[in-house]
Amino acid sequence: MTIEFEKKFGEFLGKDVKCTAVSSGTAALHMALLALEIGIGDEVIIPSLTFVADINVVKMTGAAPVLADSTSFEDWNINPTEIEKKITDRTKAVIVVHYAGYPCDMDAIMKICREHNLFLIEDAAHAVGAEYKGQQCGTFGDIAAFSFFTNKNLSVGEGGMYVARLNELDKKGKYLRSHGMTALTLDRHHGRAVSYDVVQPGLNYRIDEMRAALGIVQLEKLTEANRQRMILVKAYVEHLLAVDELIVPFVNYSNCMPAYHIFPVLLPEGVNRLTVIGWLKDTGIQSSIHYPAFNEFSAYKEEGLCNTPIATF
Repeated sequence: MTIEFEKKFGEFLGKDVKCTAVSSGTAALHMALLALEIGIGDEVIIPSLTFVADINVVKMTGAAPVLADSTSFEDWNINPTEIEKKITDRTKAVIVVHYAGYPCDMDAIMKICREHNLFLIEDAAHAVGAEYKGQQCGTFGDIAAFSFFTNKNLSVGEGGMYVARLNELDKKGKYLRSHGMTALTLDRHHGRAVSYDVVQPGLNYRIDEMRAALGIVQLEKLTEANRQRMILVKAYVEHLLAVDELIVPFVNYSNCMPAYHIFPVLLPEGVNRLTVIGWLKDTGIQSSIHYPAFNEFSAYKEEGLCNTPIATF
């Protein structure tokens, strides 16, 4: 089932990429940094507005995370100009996030990475099925990480996909997924191997067969599910654009097909968002802060990082 899921997901992406199914999107991100040999002394530019997994995996490798701001109140994706401003002689990679399922400005970002000889990692956790100028998100970078967590467009409960363009990075990913072993228990069980070698340090980031089977079924439903999300988003936009001072981002978005993962809004200054969240809850509408600022977390209070929390629902 895992092999079949990887094959079908690669076909869905529609580019010459290699897919390795893993236990989570975070695992895929961690593997990406390890495969690119990023570590102590390196800097990795990440969005200031993103899930804590992006900063966590950078810190876990010993590298330094460097935050780049969003483009505007209307476009919450990482600003290519800010990426370029943050590059130093220690910068080794850039992680981009297609926030809420809306693709980043990949032309500008890829140009910057080429000119400065930087690795590009796509955190495509929000963007399964999203396209930029007709090309699937997750096929632009050196490596991409997809998440299949419970709240994602393609959900298997817990799971993810490590996607690489180069054979070398694909091979590294497959070794990293399973202890660096050349043969797995199933190979020995079926008589394809009697022992194994360990060719590099690795981890246990494997997906299980049940979740891979779920992934195959969910993938078949994805295009229609994303289309239904689009219908709902258009309804929200139609009604909320009439609300004074409320900012609805990603409305005038061209050259792409979003995945519509979440529906974010920016509340007017002076409005108590917890009051709004409470009122929505009372009326049966789920909402949350997506995401809090890194410097509000105990682990990162002393880091000197600065990013801006934006209220979304």
